[in-house]
Amino acid sequence: MLTPVLSDNWDQIRSWQLASYQRSGGYDALRTALRMQPADVVTAVKDSGLRGRGGAGFPTGMKWSFIPQDNPKPKYLVVNADESEPGTCKDIPLMLASPHTLVEGVIISAYAIRASTAFIYVRGEVLHVIRRLHQAVEEAKAAGFIGTDILGSGYDLDVIVHAGAGAYICGEETALLDSLEGRRGQPRLRPPFPAVAGLYGCPTVINNVESIASVPAIIKNGADWFSSMGTEKSKGMTLYSLSGHVARPGQYEAPMGITLRQLIDLAGGIREGHEMKFWTPGGSSTPLLTAEHLDVPLDYEGVGSVGSMLGTKALQIFDDTTCVVRAVLRWTEFYKHESCGKCTPCREGTWWLVQILERLEHGKGTEEDLVTLLDLCENITGRSFCALADGATAPITSSIQHFKDEYLAHFENGGCPFDPMASTVFATAGASA
Repeated sequence: MLTPVLSDNWDQIRSWQLASYQRSGGYDALRTALRMQPADVVTAVKDSGLRGRGGAGFPTGMKWSFIPQDNPKPKYLVVNADESEPGTCKDIPLMLASPHTLVEGVIISAYAIRASTAFIYVRGEVLHVIRRLHQAVEEAKAAGFIGTDILGSGYDLDVIVHAGAGAYICGEETALLDSLEGRRGQPRLRPPFPAVAGLYGCPTVINNVESIASVPAIIKNGADWFSSMGTEKSKGMTLYSLSGHVARPGQYEAPMGITLRQLIDLAGGIREGHEMKFWTPGGSSTPLLTAEHLDVPLDYEGVGSVGSMLGTKALQIFDDTTCVVRAVLRWTEFYKHESCGKCTPCREGTWWLVQILERLEHGKGTEEDLVTLLDLCENITGRSFCALADGATAPITSSIQHFKDEYLAHFENGGCPFDPMASTVFATAGASA
């Protein structure tokens, strides 16, 4: 059931060092790629069916092919390692345990799009990861994998590790570019899209860490090998991050399409004496799901078919001790705080969402406030520069859909009636919306 590929060497002694990485075949894929034409590398990634692992699931090879090769400007590869989504914790462990997996992927991907400079934009708070990446890049340079005339191929590449300043909005690709250029991180209006006018106004590919880290395995083992795993439209293996009320939270690498029930079994089940209440399939910005969705295939189509999104595969598990209203309020406070303020729907909308949710959580609202809350969400969704505002509304609308009774109980009791010592409270709150 589990498929260790990206995580295969994480248990090796000093797995983050070049010598350890090479003992398990590290940089063999780079040698293979450099013997291929760049266009053939793009084709191999296209044929593999690899889809972006950063949330949207856009085909990676197709994104690469959008780069206009007749454009005389420099081409850039930018790796989005600004992992800030609440609940998401897959890229940081990957970079910490095996930074060379990412570095090798960066070199191959940059070669494929004919870029001579690549940037890895890392969340500034994770200093230990930044140090690991710097060390890995220096080791790769010393070994001749980065620099001029790499392995005698005539290909030159410079790789730059850039630390962000801790803004959630910089996980949005165009805000990341503004930050990388030294400006305040705010989303750009599109078009033009980054493939045409990205970093410094030049053609740019922006990919998630896991997307790029998957490339060496595809080149080494072949597109058919990768596409033999997963489902018809969601190919390959991926990292699922289980956190919350499970016995053994952590990273579980498995083929796309595994179910949460299977993953929870692998994680030792829900903590003893409790039952599943709700969960997020892709971090806090994806609509909540409940125990009735435990057997939904965890791929883009499966999760989409039940009204949510796979996102970053951040599976946050909440048992029957959790007040859904309080959890949603905490997430909404985060989005209000992290809104860049560029557009009115997000800047003003997230503030008002918090005001109403705070009132509801303390039992001071009425059922009319739920109507106002849903109306506000409807006016925010799809009307902002980026998806931050959409993500802020997703847990609110889905929690009212699945747990309206719990919201009503707050009004009826004049405050949160939830008893954290109780074994089952609201576990069966029905969808009465």
